[in-house]
Amino acid sequence: MWPYPTILAHRGGGTLAPENTLAALRCGWSHGFRGVEFDVMLTRDQEPILMHDPVLGRTLPGSGKIADHTLSELLALDAGGWHSPAFAGEPVCTLAQAMAFCRQHAVWMNVEIKPASEAVAVATGTVAALALKSAFADAIGAHVAGHNDATLPLFSSFSFEALMAAKIAAPEIPRGFLVDTIPDDWQQQLQILDAVALHTNHKNLSERQARAIKDAGFGLFCYTVNDPQRAREIRGWGVDGICTDRIDLIGPD
Repeated sequence: MWPYPTILAHRGGGTLAPENTLAALRCGWSHGFRGVEFDVMLTRDQEPILMHDPVLGRTLPGSGKIADHTLSELLALDAGGWHSPAFAGEPVCTLAQAMAFCRQHAVWMNVEIKPASEAVAVATGTVAALALKSAFADAIGAHVAGHNDATLPLFSSFSFEALMAAKIAAPEIPRGFLVDTIPDDWQQQLQILDAVALHTNHKNLSERQARAIKDAGFGLFCYTVNDPQRAREIRGWGVDGICTDRIDLIGPD
């Protein structure tokens, strides 16, 4: 149920590089990670970029909403200086750039669809799905129906609507449903999404829940695990994969 890398670099390079940038992807790759997680959001002109926060101020200087800025406006901002002087001037990374890097270096992608708001959930899911469908047309063409393998990336999202839109636009690309706390109807939601896995906060996961998810035939992925002892514990429960910020403490699989 989880043929993918089991330990992913969170937002590309964890705490060692500015998140969701090409520098972060290079950092994760240089530390041996062949699986990464990153977030995708739309700009005002509907361009998919790697971004977590819907507003400027933390990883980008300024104020206002990401969705109110065009790609060219965002590319003019420094996406790395907030992290450390060594990354000053690092630009915003587009989804196309991230896909090109990961494909070139054989890095598997967990692409989290991150709508700036639920009003643009469908648009964000659709644009991201069509971009990946085009980029991975060769792998999709060679893919055996019903057989999940790491030749294709995986979509995840907290937004049910965004994942449904991705399912419609690119049904061939697998999906994982993200939840902070596992709801009672988790299995029904996974079935509606035709998802291959449940992704959840490890802090809210119990061993009983982990066993139920695995017994139901789904993959189980946890975010964001930064303690090696905790990682070993939940892996013992049957958790298939994790992402981590501490790529200096928890190495790749």
